[in-house]
Amino acid sequence: MVPTYWQRQTSTEPLFGDLLWSRPENRQLAGKLLIVGGNLYGFSAPAEAYQFAQKAGVGVARVLLPDALQKTVGRAFEAGEFAPSTPSGSFSQKALAECLSLAAWTDGVLLAGDLGRNSETAILLEKFADKYTSQLTITKDAADYFVAAPQKILARPQTLFVVSFAQLQKLAQHARFPHAFTFDMDLLHLVEMLHQFTQTFAANIIVKHLNNIFVAADGQVSSTRLPEEKETWRVAAATGATVWWLQNPSKTYEALTTAVYEISN
Repeated sequence: MVPTYWQRQTSTEPLFGDLLWSRPENRQLAGKLLIVGGNLYGFSAPAEAYQFAQKAGVGVARVLLPDALQKTVGRAFEAGEFAPSTPSGSFSQKALAECLSLAAWTDGVLLAGDLGRNSETAILLEKFADKYTSQLTITKDAADYFVAAPQKILARPQTLFVVSFAQLQKLAQHARFPHAFTFDMDLLHLVEMLHQFTQTFAANIIVKHLNNIFVAADGQVSSTRLPEEKETWRVAAATGATVWWLQNPSKTYEALTTAVYEISN
């Protein structure tokens, strides 16, 4: 018997078609997004997120990069803003003021990844997540910064993790969730676990397993069967989900599920 909290969606049949037909036509009403990411040696994740945000129909998007990239990116990236970096080229703690200032202008923030591994960046992200109170999406290596001690971020309202299955395993383990996510679990068992996880913690989850993308929000779970395998899916899913969510802030589950439908096509 299929649990009442689980809904299944295909790439041809959206669960919430009404959202697709009621998107904002005016760009001024389509939301403002801040994308944060990059380090001296790579910024493909935030750059791709910016492109996906435009495709998803965001109103305005800005991208915050470490200033170590300013000479590389310079004026070629018109949406770019820059904040202080460490000597190794990652965000430093001094970037907090710029992060919060730009975030105050937005409806949502996406920590898109390519942040590198740096202790100062870890402190920055922890402080930012504490001080910023609106919609926050975390994906790729940005999620790794919260894995070791996830209790506070998982309790934070308006938080979305778009993670690999391995990252979800670590989040649950370090949060002392009483059940383990295992690669050999079937769909029904995984749905039950995601249901329990998002009833226990405030954060929302998007994860891919067995060629399905799952959305879990406040105990509700949707699954979308992908028509083909997608190896690189997290930036697209995180960006699309963030845009849909900031355009439908009172319909989190519906917005995230519709975003997955859109990227599955």
